[in-house]
Amino acid sequence: MAGSLNRVTIIGNVGKDPESKAFQNGGKVVNFSVATSETWKDKNSGEKREKTEWHTVAVFQEGLVGVVEQYVRKGSKVMVEGKMQTRKWQDQQGQDRYTTEIVLQGPDARILLLGDKAGGERGNQDYEPPKARTPKPEQAPAGSFADLDDDVPF
Repeated sequence: MAGSLNRVTIIGNVGKDPESKAFQNGGKVVNFSVATSETWKDKNSGEKREKTEWHTVAVFQEGLVGVVEQYVRKGSKVMVEGKMQTRKWQDQQGQDRYTTEIVLQGPDARILLLGDKAGGERGNQDYEPPKARTPKPEQAPAGSFADLDDDVPF
């Protein structure tokens, strides 16, 4: 395989209200957690089992930061698409710690609001950063007056 791909897509429920932090350079990050669950029936006991995984999401994409701050709350059902990243940091005792999170930054970052916990009154709303647009050259639309010949034979 010539290349590689780092892309994560999860659908789940937000665990607590997002927290925003501002940087000295004027940028922002919004952090929140998403729970994904799977259920199955135990083969031996016949009981319903459930396993929940918690995922940390860090949103750096400027347009998505505003969407998360305005619309995402504890209990919201969301789909997030981003990249898995692990970062190293030091705790108060100077010990190295590692955090793995889903990062929404760059043109492939996306969040889809799948309705709220009260039954999806907002419906599905898809948010992704605006794509750079290449301006199209100016040209007359097909069938315009520019196409007509001045020598009309009648």
